[in-house]
Amino acid sequence: MPAAPDTVLRVALPVPLPRLFDYLPPPGASASSADAGRRIRVPFGQREAVGIVAGCGPAGVDADGLRQALAYLDDAPLLAGELLESMRWLARYTHAPPGEVLATALPAALRRGEPAPDTREPAWRLTEAGATALPGMREGRPRQLATLLAGGVRHEDVLDGLLPGWRPAARTLAGRGLAEPVALPSRQLAGEARPGPVPNQEQAEAIQAIRSAEGFTPFLLDGVTGSGKTEVYLHAIAACLARGRQALVLVPEIGLTPQLLGRFRARLGVPVHVSHSGLGDGERARTWAAALRGEARVVVGTRSAVFTPLPEAGLIVIDEEHDGSYKQQDGFRYHARDFALVRARALDVPIVLGSATPSLESLHNARSGRYTCLRLSRRAGSGRPPRVRVLDVRKRPLEAGLSRDMLEAVERALGAGGQVLVFRNRRGYAPVLLCHDCGWSAACPRCSSPEQSRPMTVHAQGRRLQCHHCGHRRPSPPACPDCAGLGLQPQGIGTERLEELLAARFGDYPVLRIDRGSTRRRDALEKLLAGLGDQAGILVGTQMLAKGHDLAGLTLVAVVGIDEGLFSADFRAPEKLAQLLIQVAGRAGRAERAGEVLLQTHHPDHPLLETLINGGYHAFAETELAQRQAAGFPPFAHLAMLRAEAKHADPPMAFLHAARRALGDWQERLSGINPAAADVEANGPMPPPMARRAGHYRAQLLFSAPGRAPLHAALNELVPALYALPEARRVRWSLDVDPVDLY
Repeated sequence: MPAAPDTVLRVALPVPLPRLFDYLPPPGASASSADAGRRIRVPFGQREAVGIVAGCGPAGVDADGLRQALAYLDDAPLLAGELLESMRWLARYTHAPPGEVLATALPAALRRGEPAPDTREPAWRLTEAGATALPGMREGRPRQLATLLAGGVRHEDVLDGLLPGWRPAARTLAGRGLAEPVALPSRQLAGEARPGPVPNQEQAEAIQAIRSAEGFTPFLLDGVTGSGKTEVYLHAIAACLARGRQALVLVPEIGLTPQLLGRFRARLGVPVHVSHSGLGDGERARTWAAALRGEARVVVGTRSAVFTPLPEAGLIVIDEEHDGSYKQQDGFRYHARDFALVRARALDVPIVLGSATPSLESLHNARSGRYTCLRLSRRAGSGRPPRVRVLDVRKRPLEAGLSRDMLEAVERALGAGGQVLVFRNRRGYAPVLLCHDCGWSAACPRCSSPEQSRPMTVHAQGRRLQCHHCGHRRPSPPACPDCAGLGLQPQGIGTERLEELLAARFGDYPVLRIDRGSTRRRDALEKLLAGLGDQAGILVGTQMLAKGHDLAGLTLVAVVGIDEGLFSADFRAPEKLAQLLIQVAGRAGRAERAGEVLLQTHHPDHPLLETLINGGYHAFAETELAQRQAAGFPPFAHLAMLRAEAKHADPPMAFLHAARRALGDWQERLSGINPAAADVEANGPMPPPMARRAGHYRAQLLFSAPGRAPLHAALNELVPALYALPEARRVRWSLDVDPVDLY
């Protein structure tokens, strides 16, 4: 063991502990603050782990007993500057273990300790021996390839276009020493940028505002569906590229990426890099490394792309900023939209939040002057707003959940050559399998409790049961397990059942189902939509189709089963339903043909529907914000949810009661010192609406405060105490700051 140095490394390891770990520097190295952000391999217990150097500090009295790190994995820090500081801020804000937070910033391949990928582009060149041998070569592929290479070094993708199937010939030439592979710096130009449509006045004003912004400026691009928000993004990104800067674009779903990429690549004339969970680890690491080196000028990705390094940042865009998928619900909970705002401030660049249905938080920020609001009030080009009609189905016969008026409207739209979207936000064949003889229903054994039964969803026309909460699957029973009767019947309507009905009734037209089950494979959504093309047909889909897809041939949107969302206990449910209805309605009539939207409901007089139809989303938002303010809900209050779960029901409640007592003790100590401590309220503990999931009983404790400062002061005191509670050893717990779902 070498002599203990004056300073030691503080290493963040991806473990659920709220601390850093001290190590001696690797052999032959010293500890320096310049090492912060480098990956390092260290011994940890009986194994080795890959951590990130968070900093260094003075050696303590027990430095002689510290273990020595094994090796640095990088010559220079991967996390440095703004990104490292922003990740430190995120760890403080979410009160999450620093090692888990810093590890999340890296792609999985880099977290495992793999070397940062080489982002140079593969190419081939002719050797001197090849140039000498070329005149005497026989006709064939090797000679054709050598002739191409005689003109200079060729990128592999260029060879793909000039000489398809060239790789065997390259191996032949390389084996004879006549050609060799080389790596070239990444090229920035991918082709000529194509001009787009001329912006209308509202678009032009929005583009000019973003282009002229200096430093950190948050914009809310509030545009109705089909108003051309993507065009505004493209012009803003083009201006960013012209200044020699990088742009990051976040989208809520993988399914949106191919369509958006096609437009970006055609219009911008530069390579557009992609980052989302549908890619392999190597591809994601390559995009991350290319951005770190400044080679990736435009990066488009989903939630985790918010951690992309931007050494030459110029613009950040959040498309569909209201979407709930930007909130991470597993591991440590962060909101990509909110963290993007933090990064934009740190990078001192403009950020654009775009949506046809902005979140109430963003609307509140715009109205209070924190954001600059850019309004697009009409559809771009020849698109017109769709006509919305409510179908009252009370006392009306339904066929697989569809009324006669709805089916007749579908038939008329198809006969006119249009496309139809039948929207049902519930996948599967039916929500419940019920015995008609005795009332038994198929319940999930891992999510049901004695007090609460959780039905399994029927799939594959009744042949398979699956729980959509925990994934548990089993075949449907041939007879009722309780009474042995044969009266098992699927109850309710899912997308599979709608697909079956519509395919049988409209057999002359293609019927495509778009949900998670039909789009699991890579590029499945893109292929399904491409297969339909411009021909008349029916799309049966869930909320996947409500998020920004441009379906030019769509003339009718038929919305089925909205009643479930009208009476939810979640205070955010009206906002989510309003956004969903406006977004899915916005798919209709985006091109030359007029669009129509049918809302089928048993509650045609519900205030939410009346407000949306007569006043639009902003009228709803005004009403909802007033109700939120009166009730003390966000954005007029700040929340944090402490959740706990265990195999039995008692430990989570015991842990949360102990947490509430710890909060009370802190408030009592500060009662005469800091009166704001009393502003923090604790609600619960109580079981969530779904009290058991995947075999674990759950409970939750909600903290609320009128301001962020007292809430985080309480959490700063409470979270370290939670790790020390004896009750914490019997549960799995998590803290969610700014929760989106209260479940």
